[in-house]
Amino acid sequence: MVRQVAGGEVEERFVALLSNAAAVRAVAAVVEGTLGPKGLDCMLVDRFGDVTITNDGSTILDKIDAQHPAARLLISGAQAQDREVGDGTTTATVLASALITQAVTHAGRGVPITKLVEGIRLGISTAVAGLQRRARPIAGLDDPLLRDTAVIAARGDQGIADLAVDAARRVGADTLKDPTYRLADWVVAKEGAKDETFGGVIVDQEPVNVQMPRSLQNVRVLLLDDPLEPEPLDGQAMGTEIGFRRYMELQDEFRKWLDTLQSAGIGLVASTKAVAGEAEERLTQAGIIATRRLSLREMERLAENTGARILKRGSLKRPLAELTQFLGTAADVSADQELDLLRVTGAGPRPAATILVGAATRQVRDERERIAVDAAWAVQQTVKGGVLVGEGAAALAVVPEVETVKSKAGGMVSYGVDCVIEALKTPISRILANAGFNPLEKLEEATRAQREHGDTWGIDTDSGEPTDMAADHVFDPAPVMIYALRTAGEVAEAILRINTIIKKREVALTGPPPPPPPA
Repeated sequence: MVRQVAGGEVEERFVALLSNAAAVRAVAAVVEGTLGPKGLDCMLVDRFGDVTITNDGSTILDKIDAQHPAARLLISGAQAQDREVGDGTTTATVLASALITQAVTHAGRGVPITKLVEGIRLGISTAVAGLQRRARPIAGLDDPLLRDTAVIAARGDQGIADLAVDAARRVGADTLKDPTYRLADWVVAKEGAKDETFGGVIVDQEPVNVQMPRSLQNVRVLLLDDPLEPEPLDGQAMGTEIGFRRYMELQDEFRKWLDTLQSAGIGLVASTKAVAGEAEERLTQAGIIATRRLSLREMERLAENTGARILKRGSLKRPLAELTQFLGTAADVSADQELDLLRVTGAGPRPAATILVGAATRQVRDERERIAVDAAWAVQQTVKGGVLVGEGAAALAVVPEVETVKSKAGGMVSYGVDCVIEALKTPISRILANAGFNPLEKLEEATRAQREHGDTWGIDTDSGEPTDMAADHVFDPAPVMIYALRTAGEVAEAILRINTIIKKREVALTGPPPPPPPA
């Protein structure tokens, strides 16, 4: 059975493959124009007319409305890339699209999908090994390579790059290598703020009462993932004598909680939810700073910096001696009245550093925050895994190794390896096209330059001439490129192995089955 597709006859079993490949290509086309130092921005508009203008591939993929299953699979893979190493989502997307496009071409000529997948696996593993050998570790946090990668990740913004490097030095290499620590989580953006690195936690909230102290030193910290108010009572219960008595008991119990807070020497109470009016008044009178509606991420940063445990409201029933074991310590708590921020310098076991970036408008602030997050990720990944030369030169450098494997593989598996070879050339080709050059011509020049001078050579996106990327200080974190290649291979394999697309039967989410019809 055959079906007419794009003006030609295609076997029915290739219809799913062609549909998936077209969806993947459409997603890649959205983000590939942002690749490289000359990449352009993308404007995202929601149904309310709110506009986001960004060059960040992760943000674009997160916000586009993708309906096709293959497109969503590709986006999920790119988002996994972002969660793991914080950058390279555009590269992973472009690589996956190139792999699938090449594979579809070979499949249309009769190469079995299983052979293509086998070849892609072989080519990806060879390329990854080649990149790992070329990765250059840094010689400590003062190595200039660290700032070089930060500048590239920050899209040339040297001020933000310096903030990221300064934050890295404050927390130390051991903290950066901890798999549970993410420097990018310590980025805060605020309209009207001046760029700075602060040696503690910045909370984007102000005290709940303007009469609370503006600054406290050497105080205990309570973190509460609950509202600071009496335990709730069902409204209907208030209509009974027993219910009213229970209500009064809860009010008395709440006042005892507040007495406990004062007795424990607490100076800062931070809650993820509301703070009752009575609690606000009592804490203000006691000279305690309270802040509310903090995000869970802000609470986690405070816990990490002060050594406090995030507690539930029921923990306030504990004896005072037991409760104090879960409190943290802050050397300084200060309210920034101009920016409506709270600055906390903790005394916990791990050093902290917050990157604060500002701008005049919300749109610019959001974009500068994304840039700072990218720079923070780049710095941390560089500390973990070293650097590779950037702008596609590193991927191009491993092509000869993959070509050697292709010649040895032989048979139809070699066509799968060929998909990897063409995909490795895609990043530099796209970067050069975005810079306004003929990618075919410049790709050949870059290949010749690497053959004659060394595999750190590429093409200068300003002049279009061959240049040594290492000498020009153009570096990317090695884990980003390596992970992007692996992600692209996994996504391409998953999509290529799809032989049929079938709509699933609808299943009721909740509720009992409908009753049988009457007899």
